[in-house]
Amino acid sequence: MSVAQNDSGPRKLLSISDGIAFYVGIVIGAGIFKTPSIIANMTGTNELFIGVWIAGGVATLIGALCYAELAAAYPNAGGEYNFLSRAYGRRLAVLFAWARCTVFQTGAIAAVAFVFGEYAQQLYSLGPQGTAIWAAISVIAFTAINVVGTLEGARAQKILEVLTILALLSVIVIGFTVAGGPQVKPAAPSGSAGSMIGIAMVLVLLTYGGWNEVAYLSGEMRDVKRDMLRIVLIGTAVVTALYVAFCFALLLSLGLKGIAESKAVGADLMRLAAGEKGVILLAITVCLSSLSTINGSVFTGARTYYSLGRDIPAIARLGNWDERGSNPANALLVQGAITLALVAFGAATHDGFEAMVAYTAPAFWFFLLLVAIALFIFRAREPDTPRPFRVPLYPVTPGLFVGICAYLLYSSLSYIWARPDFIGLGAFIGVVVMLIGIPLMLFVSKDEDGKA
Repeated sequence: MSVAQNDSGPRKLLSISDGIAFYVGIVIGAGIFKTPSIIANMTGTNELFIGVWIAGGVATLIGALCYAELAAAYPNAGGEYNFLSRAYGRRLAVLFAWARCTVFQTGAIAAVAFVFGEYAQQLYSLGPQGTAIWAAISVIAFTAINVVGTLEGARAQKILEVLTILALLSVIVIGFTVAGGPQVKPAAPSGSAGSMIGIAMVLVLLTYGGWNEVAYLSGEMRDVKRDMLRIVLIGTAVVTALYVAFCFALLLSLGLKGIAESKAVGADLMRLAAGEKGVILLAITVCLSSLSTINGSVFTGARTYYSLGRDIPAIARLGNWDERGSNPANALLVQGAITLALVAFGAATHDGFEAMVAYTAPAFWFFLLLVAIALFIFRAREPDTPRPFRVPLYPVTPGLFVGICAYLLYSSLSYIWARPDFIGLGAFIGVVVMLIGIPLMLFVSKDEDGKA
């Protein structure tokens, strides 16, 4: 199935408020309701528990500032595909696009869809496979909304983000209201403090994940040279403030040991404050947060398919732009189909979310490392290119970004191999699917394999 196209290309329809809504909406996902208990076990003190969340915000800002320079200097709807193509040639960029389309973007959408499904199932059960059914419904619904049009997708993102922030703020306020609840002695971390804090940072940065999607908005921003930095600074500040406030609320209401022993910190906080009705409110909050992330990821993810179709004649229909909806409609449909296949794969395991995390992590951090290095390549090779924004403290800041990416690539591989068999299998399948894309590189001629 395809949509009739007028191949005109992206239009600059997105405002700074659209960009901030997508940034915040993609980053604030259900992870903030899943990871605090694990991190509390690894840190052992209130100060370290809050400190790693602040450090995560700083690390996110470092990466986002590097992306702001790249996006402002080389605005393009292809985002990272465009950066990699210019830095390393289109052959490597094509492999990235394949990996993004079949592994880490679609896998990430499926992972969040499973989180939505788990909480939607609590609100209204659809039977034994209800979680997967709800996940599939969310993918289909938001693919359809974005096929209708770019502005419709942006409006949906704004509405979901306002509702998500209001719901999260409600949970934070309730947490501070019940402060003075059962305060218990902090749990001592198992293992060496250094190694535990390192693993805690991995999980924190995973919870902050998704900020890099802002690069895919650059080709459709009304004034990317002025607005990109503002989007990055405001978006990161909002996310960090909400995450740190939420963790403070947990400390005040549950205590560090209470957080560490909880399997669902948000639900326990709400149960303490308002009984089972509070748990229902929490489920609604997580659903809203998940839907916001799904919509934003569906919107930005299809832009890579579009760029891939522009470079590979064999799949040129993916590179068509629907003038009516001002979007890559065919790309959205293909992305939706692949994501639904991954939902089916995840449903066959005992934990679809964990399976998708394992499936996506190695490929994601590998290519993000290459993007980080690309900034150094551009500074050296194209010194005269206008850069409306330059990352501060160069080369220290991008050097830190390279180090963060390399560490997370190593940590994701180490963590996955230590997990149960099906987690390792999911990671292996993800790597294999990425490598299957190597033949696509052969479709790019030597003449094309240069700077974009």
